[in-house]
Amino acid sequence: MKIVIANDHGAVALKKRIVAWLESKGHEVVNLGIDTEDRVDYPDQAARAVSEYCKGGYDFGIVCCGTGIGISIAANRHRGIRCALIHDTYTASMAKAHNNANFVAFGGRVSYHEPVEQLLEVFMSTEFEGGRHSGRIEKLDMLG
Repeated sequence: MKIVIANDHGAVALKKRIVAWLESKGHEVVNLGIDTEDRVDYPDQAARAVSEYCKGGYDFGIVCCGTGIGISIAANRHRGIRCALIHDTYTASMAKAHNNANFVAFGGRVSYHEPVEQLLEVFMSTEFEGGRHSGRIEKLDMLG
């Protein structure tokens, strides 16, 4: 898979961990995030990731900030982006199966009960169910 990732200063270590894991699995990662804890604004980082994703050729995007909340809100402000803030394997699965999320968000200052790598593995291996969910996705994509 080809994945774009961006982060702010609240998720430097988590972003590095995610990138290392994805690359160890053979995925191509375009890292638009920062590698220092110098302050940057999460709306700008989300916009960078979305802009790159919209160029085409990506399977999905990942955005990270301190909680994952702000950057997921920022990503979702862009038409056609369905960013899910996932926090366990159930939400990781449902983000894809029912919502066909094309972005996921994580928080660098969040304590996850399951490893983020496991959440990504579930998200990446889940297929969109289509059917009754397709009409809902179409409605989402018409918003904004």
